[in-house]
Amino acid sequence: MQYESTFNAIDNILRNEAGCSTELDYIEQTSWLLFLKYLDDLEAEREMNALMEGKEYKRIITGFMRWSQWAAPKKADGSPDDINCMTGPDLQQFVDTKLFPALREFQNTASSARSLEYKIGEIFAELRNKITSGYNLREIINLIDTLRFQSAEDKHEMTVLYESKIGKMGNAGRNGGEYYTPRPLIRTIVKVVNPKIGESVYDPACGSAGFLCEAFTYMQAKVKSTKDVKTLQENTFFGKEKKPLPYIIATMNMIFHGVAAPNIIRGNTLAENLNQIQEKDRKDVILANPPFGGSERGEVLQNFDLRTSETAYMFMQHFIKMLRAGGRAGIVIKNTFLSNGDAAALRKMLLEFCNLHTILDLPSGVFQGAGVKTVVLFFEKGVKTEKIWYYQLNPGRNLGKTNALNEDDLAEFVKLYATKGDSENSWSIDVKSLGADCDLSVKNPNRVEEKDERSSKEIMESLVTLNGDANEILSRLQELL
Repeated sequence: MQYESTFNAIDNILRNEAGCSTELDYIEQTSWLLFLKYLDDLEAEREMNALMEGKEYKRIITGFMRWSQWAAPKKADGSPDDINCMTGPDLQQFVDTKLFPALREFQNTASSARSLEYKIGEIFAELRNKITSGYNLREIINLIDTLRFQSAEDKHEMTVLYESKIGKMGNAGRNGGEYYTPRPLIRTIVKVVNPKIGESVYDPACGSAGFLCEAFTYMQAKVKSTKDVKTLQENTFFGKEKKPLPYIIATMNMIFHGVAAPNIIRGNTLAENLNQIQEKDRKDVILANPPFGGSERGEVLQNFDLRTSETAYMFMQHFIKMLRAGGRAGIVIKNTFLSNGDAAALRKMLLEFCNLHTILDLPSGVFQGAGVKTVVLFFEKGVKTEKIWYYQLNPGRNLGKTNALNEDDLAEFVKLYATKGDSENSWSIDVKSLGADCDLSVKNPNRVEEKDERSSKEIMESLVTLNGDANEILSRLQELL
């Protein structure tokens, strides 16, 4: 609970900070400070391990730029050194004019663009300190300095709470919801797609890197050798993100989860011409929840065989092109994709070039505050679709902020997925039965919808009765008042 109370205390300070006004600002400013403290502990751990092995460890962040020097100097007995501790205007000036510029320079001095040093430079090239009061900054630093990241339990608790903070961004405005997918849903998708060590995992609209982080956690449990560790660290996870804030958070999130130098690039995936994708670029597994309803410049539309203004449909074409033969995907998309006339040609392309073997239909409320219904498409490239298994999730309650989706809700889906058997919630269709528009709408044949068998006259009489009852109740309330 230490992390939760600390994060709450930091948010309370930031609410009184002139430079921060939303949850987006809170997570951004907490992130860079948390990141520097985490790095200091990480480097101290690596230094100690190297010493025990009789080796020397060369720190990335050295001298006065280390957290333990500028942020939280200590006396010989380990207690805070209040005399040499910067605060107020001095602290703010140091952060803005010395610390940030020094960290940004790592982009130019790093030996490789895939090194942690380079990632630090990338992150701080995108960031700026929005905490305008050096006194508020001192309070926050003191809180963060109480956190420890030495044990696996510490790191796990921190990442869980950090994910929770990321989730709150969805309530901070329209943009927040673009980069948070409920973690129980992501874990289920990862489990079903089952990425294996040695396969590449890709999310070209990675947001806060939820899919990549969960895939790493899932695959890490299967590690059997130091070679496997190296493979996961260097050659497995690839992401791209267009917007600066989610890009920063994605990079930090993966580092917090244990990927030392994430292969996440800031850029617009849709700006890439599909015809220029080569075999070496393709990936084994794609996990994604692409943004929908956005807008792109006219020249971006020229990159796609099927011209569309819907960003999610552009991403779908990218997914199909980027998968290797035999590659697998788990994609979250609005349920209108299944029947929208504008997507008919894209559905036909998907069925022709991939085996769309499973459609998971999600109830409204899964994406809190978004007000949209979604489905998850599971497909494999290189095999034509002949049969599609549907599962209609029915958690037995209305989902929302107080009743969030959990993994137990998805347990039956995971169980039935293995055999793709029929049940009250699942069924299969033959692709040959589809019309020319390839309409894939969810039509559960195993649920009988209750119909109102009353005549129009009976319904009207019932409404009149209900209206009369309501008027009578109102009259009695007025008498009591």
